Amino acid sequence: MNNAVIEHATTQPHPSASIAAMNDAIIAALRTVYDPEIPVNVYDLGLIYRIDIKESASVDITMTLTAPGCPVAGEMLRWVETAVRTVDGIDQVEVNLVFDPPWDKSRMSEETQLELGLL
Repeated sequence: MNNAVIEHATTQPHPSASIAAMNDAIIAALRTVYDPEIPVNVYDLGLIYRIDIKESASVDITMTLTAPGCPVAGEMLRWVETAVRTVDGIDQVEVNLVFDPPWDKSRMSEETQLELGLL
């Protein structure tokens, strides 16, 4: 199962149903972005560490890469930003790249591990 943490700002919270719907839409958008070296989307690959939905129609995404030297790192961050900006109600997206904790195959969804023959 993917280990992305979903956080919500507390100053002016959205109704729960609205947050859940927005979160589902963000995850769907993230699933349209594929790692160019592994034919799997960034969400199911486990590259998304945090989705932080804020009160002002903005979202912060914390993600990593499969390897620090990824040749398309900058492009992948833009792909994630562009995909999440397509979600209705989102006006601002910030994508933060981290390498701690380091990514490993255990962060992939079980379905993805089965698909890639890792289970």
